Amino acid sequence: MADDSEDAPPADTFGVSIGVDDDAFRFLVHVPSDLDAAWSDRDAFQQLVEQAVWERLDRDRTLRAVDRVAETGERVELGTVTLRPDGTVVDHTLAEP
Repeated sequence: MADDSEDAPPADTFGVSIGVDDDAFRFLVHVPSDLDAAWSDRDAFQQLVEQAVWERLDRDRTLRAVDRVAETGERVELGTVTLRPDGTVVDHTLAEP
């Protein structure tokens, strides 16, 4: 799945988790401190990460699992996704809890 081509644009790996609040779940993107790719719009890359996650995991099943395993105030890790700014997924370690 990884693209090791030297001509390929740089990609960055983002951690993904679901935060559990009293009355809602929060989709959390963990951004590395040193980005390799040219991300110009913070909201755009967070949306790309979220889109990539839900294309690979069943959203309803994942959120039901989070509800079963986590209490309010906890965070459930879903894994990582490595993306280029154009939305290309280079690699991922995503899994339902």
